[in-house]
This record gives sequence, structure tokens and C-alpha cells, in this order.
Amino acid sequence: MAERTVLITGGTSGLGLRAAAELASDPSWHVVVTGRDAARTRTAAARVDAEPELLDLASLEDVRSFAGRLAAGTRPPLHALVCNAGIQIVSGLTFTPDGFERTFAVNHLGHFLLVNLLLGRLTEPARIVFVTSGTHDPARRTGMPSPRYTDARSLAHPEAEGRDTSGDGRLRYTTSKLCNVLTAYELARRLEGRESGKTTVNAFDPGLMPGSGLARDSGPVQRFAWRYLMPALTLLPINAHTTRSSGKALARLVADPALEGVSGKYFEGTRDARSSIDSYNTEIARELWKTSAELVHLDSH
Repeated sequence: MAERTVLITGGTSGLGLRAAAELASDPSWHVVVTGRDAARTRTAAARVDAEPELLDLASLEDVRSFAGRLAAGTRPPLHALVCNAGIQIVSGLTFTPDGFERTFAVNHLGHFLLVNLLLGRLTEPARIVFVTSGTHDPARRTGMPSPRYTDARSLAHPEAEGRDTSGDGRLRYTTSKLCNVLTAYELARRLEGRESGKTTVNAFDPGLMPGSGLARDSGPVQRFAWRYLMPALTLLPINAHTTRSSGKALARLVADPALEGVSGKYFEGTRDARSSIDSYNTEIARELWKTSAELVHLDSH
């Protein structure tokens, strides 16, 4: 019988679904997966014996509504939260109903709000995992542009800078992934001073996962290569993995007893690794946290 609940955003395919399947194979876990499409979310959840929930991270109103529904449910206590959902929009600059640039809003702001709304409802010992990407680190040769962090308000409203940002989709993605690491570290620091100290926060880099849905907004040639050609990279001794192996590594961060009390770390698969130089900048992290709280209208910063 399930004793604990884990919530996985973006759990209808790829990494999220694989991690959900791994955790659901343990009868002590009740797994909740989220998606934006009702039929697809129900189908995916049924495949891995998970509970489906609708969640659109691009809408602050929907995030708040979802958090309320989750709190009102009768499922086992919430012990883990995996912020996995992510997008990469390369076809142009788009905005959410709240007026935010969509990649930053989904990859960072939506999760930032969700975590803060659910933080007080987590039952300790609890674990929070932010799924990021090695592309956040300029020192790594990923073929992606190096992130360019200015300030959170400019990332939310790039059009206010008065320049054409329509071709910066990959840059917006890598910068949002840096924000994931900064947020994980800042939250870990904030939780260090709590009396209980039993909620841990870590960042997870699944590595390059050819065949996942990350290239869905790319052109047809890029999508073909991503789905059919690049999976061969998983055979090489580089940080490239199948969604199955990365899903298992992600599930480990949620459930492995050996990681009890481990917080404020960056995991590259199963390996504790160093993240980018900028990710350890506490001044940037504090600004990101404070401004994000203002953007999503949190009562308390």
C-alpha cells in the first residue's frame, strides 16, 4: 500500500514518464504525473500506474489552482516534488497569458511558484529535485549558446530591452536551465536554517537524451536527426543517455535512502558533480529569487 506521494511535472513522456515508471514499481510510492493535454496525460499515467493531473505551468492561475487541488486530495502525504517539465521554443518569441516570455515562464517561473505553494504541504523527510541541463554551463561543449543572465525581470520581458530576440530561443533555454540550478541552490540555503532541516533540494542533469521531446519546436530536419540519428550518441563515452537510464537516475534522487540529508548538490546522472561558475553566485541567486517572487505575486519573499 502506498505510503508516500511524489509529484512529477511533465510526466507524460520522456524523462518524466521513465522516472514515474521507476518510482511506481515500488508499491510504497503513489506517483502523480502532470501534463497539459487531458487524454494524453490519462493515457501516459495508465501505462505506469500513476495518477494523472492537468497542469499548465505557463499559467500562474493554473499553477495556483493545481496546488489547491493537490492539497485537497486524499492521496498519501506528499514527500517529493520533481520539477521536470520543460520547453525549448526556437520558432520565435512567444508569451504566456501572464505576459512572460514562455520558456522562462514554464521552465522557471511556473516551477518557482509551484514549489513555494507546496513547500509547506510537504511531509518530511521530503525531497525536491529541479531538472536542469548541462547546457547551463559555458565550460561544457554542448553545441548550445552560453546562458546570458541579466536579471529576472529582463528574462521575463525581453521585449522591453528594445531589440529583436526572436532568434534567441536556444539562448533563452540555456539561461532558464541556469535559473533552475540557481533556484535549487538558493532554496537549499534557505531551508538550511529551518528547525527540522529534513527537506532536501538538488539539481539533476539528465545529460543529452536524443529522442526526447525537447526538439519538438525545431524544423523537420532537426527533428528527424534528433529522433533517428542522434540516439547513436548514447553509445559513446559522453554525457548522453537514453530516457530510460536517465529516468532511473532521476528516480534515485527521490527514493534512494543513501541520499538522505544530501542537499544543495548538482547530479550529473548518478554522479555528484560541479555545476557552472555562475550557478554558485549567491548574489545572482538572491536577485532571481526576490524578483521571481515579485513576478508571481508571492505573499512572502
